[in-house]
Amino acid sequence: MNYITDKKFKSKDFSSKGLEQGEYENCIFTDCIFAGANLSNYTFEDCKFENCDFSNSKITNAAFKNASFKNCKLIGLQFDECNPFLLEFGFNGCMLNYASFYQLKIKGTQFTRCSMHEVDFNQTDLTKAIVAECDLAGAVFSQTKLQKADLRNSINLTLDPEQNQLTGAHFSLDMLPGLLGKYKIKVD
Repeated sequence: MNYITDKKFKSKDFSSKGLEQGEYENCIFTDCIFAGANLSNYTFEDCKFENCDFSNSKITNAAFKNASFKNCKLIGLQFDECNPFLLEFGFNGCMLNYASFYQLKIKGTQFTRCSMHEVDFNQTDLTKAIVAECDLAGAVFSQTKLQKADLRNSINLTLDPEQNQLTGAHFSLDMLPGLLGKYKIKVD
């Protein structure tokens, strides 16, 4: 296994050539293309990704340990297939449409200004997560742990309070229709 540390990658296309298999630590990837790449079994520890495209990449058993994504396209990523050991990441300004976090324990994860259409949060532990200024149109929440999570200022949230754990969660008043939708009542 190759160990790559403290390296910067700029404007690289790994979609066809592929990134060297290995463990990456404290690396910075800027304007890189990983679309459709197979990143299975890679490790990214303390790595930063900025303006990168990971659309439809394969990340089976990939390890993301304290990884940060800023302004990245992560469309259709199956994060639920990642290595769950020490899994920790944050997202700022990212496009996460159609991604899956099914059954992951990602307590305290921060999602800021992200597009999260049709994201699968079924049975996900989002305790103390921050979901700020995100578009959650069509995102699926069922048996999701959202205790003490902060979803204020996000839009298009629809979830059933009876099917999710919401103790101490923070919501904005304008989110009430999405929380009460199953009751077919109107909130003005």
